[in-house]
Amino acid sequence: MALIKSISGIRGTIGGASGENLTPIDVVKFTTAFAELVKQQKKSLRATFVVGRDARISGNMVSQIVCGALQSVGCDVVDVGLTTTPTIAMAIPNLHADAGIMITASHNPIQWNALKLMNHEGEFISDVEGKKVLERSEQQIEYADVLNIGMYSRYDHAIRDHIEAILKLNLVDKQAIETADFSVAVDAVNSTGGIAVLELLQALGVKTILPLNCTPNGMFAHNPEPLPENLTEIAALTRKTGADIGFAVDPDVDRLATIADDGSMFGEEYTLVAVADYVLQHRRGNTVSNMSSSRALRDITEKAGGSYFASAVGEVNVVAMMKEHHAVIGGEGNGGVIYPDLHYGRDALVGIALILSYLAKTKQKISQLKTTYPLYFISKNKIELHPGADVDAVLKKMEEKYRHTPHSTIDGLKIDFDKEKEWVHLRKSNTEPIIRIYAESANEKRALALAQKIVGEVNECGDRMLTDCL
Repeated sequence: MALIKSISGIRGTIGGASGENLTPIDVVKFTTAFAELVKQQKKSLRATFVVGRDARISGNMVSQIVCGALQSVGCDVVDVGLTTTPTIAMAIPNLHADAGIMITASHNPIQWNALKLMNHEGEFISDVEGKKVLERSEQQIEYADVLNIGMYSRYDHAIRDHIEAILKLNLVDKQAIETADFSVAVDAVNSTGGIAVLELLQALGVKTILPLNCTPNGMFAHNPEPLPENLTEIAALTRKTGADIGFAVDPDVDRLATIADDGSMFGEEYTLVAVADYVLQHRRGNTVSNMSSSRALRDITEKAGGSYFASAVGEVNVVAMMKEHHAVIGGEGNGGVIYPDLHYGRDALVGIALILSYLAKTKQKISQLKTTYPLYFISKNKIELHPGADVDAVLKKMEEKYRHTPHSTIDGLKIDFDKEKEWVHLRKSNTEPIIRIYAESANEKRALALAQKIVGEVNECGDRMLTDCL
């Protein structure tokens, strides 16, 4: 069991001992610490928070604790209930709140939950602010007296507001989508995508929707991370029914994987590539993705006359670099599309709307679109960590081993083999007790072989501090 504190929030397994898992005591501790930080920044004894959750089993329990904890330190709560991470990101400024907490462990399995902490702009708090929250969580909190506890209210239209904002975007063409008469399959892994994605498709005029795992009861029908090995059922449904496209989202709907009309994986990496291609055709500019994302985005950006920039992994890092370089589109290769014309956050809903608009306006199949892009293959691997494993020491040994090869240590270790258009990225995960090892090549066998070579070398450097490759 685990409790992880990172730029991706406070994340842990439900149950067990406090301080080692995400227990009610830990939820109160981190929630009130965040509330105190927000009040200090506002220079006020009160602040307003938007709170929402995905559909995982522990969500309702954690939400009640979070709302009560916020009220206990004099903060007002606007509870939007079952929602998505991008929806709550938009609701915070829309409702003129001071901050927000989204209760979701994103792609993690059912036993996990987490607190994603957002500022008044609906963006994840910075690393500096996150460290302040952790510091405050170890200090004594002064609670409000009975006449100064916060107020609680519900707001049930956040998803509707989010969808209406998407429909108003210049590059979202509802009329073209409706005319195209698409048949769309959807796998929402029995979380809030079963609400939001279906409502979006209906609002876009899609008449034939083929739902799979769209009951928001938190009983994940498969591993919730939208990777190819977890999406065999939606792929089969798309192929069997002759659907034009399939979409799979993670539990909090900030990641989007696309399935082609022939049932093949268009790929989570190429979700961002396709959206960026569409945006760049209408608006010249720069793009950003993280260091673990496919170089296909760089290729299409430079072809369109823009510049590509790579950030450290983590949405907050991507957003900071997008703002710095005035990027017109960006995100993460894990299926996270960030379209700043809507908001600065990964958003599967806007990704769906933009992809369908692109296909409708060009009258082509998603399988045909894939053939127009540079073809790369990524092998994504994990190595589980033993408690107390010195990951930094392992990465340092690997850096020394490849000291004569172009490399970066901005985020873990990324090694570039530019002549072969290949790279490997090794880094400690922000969300799981693992090392991620990604390798990309224009040749699938080379990508797999390169990944396995690096996995073997990492295990050697780890000297039995690491466990089996996952």
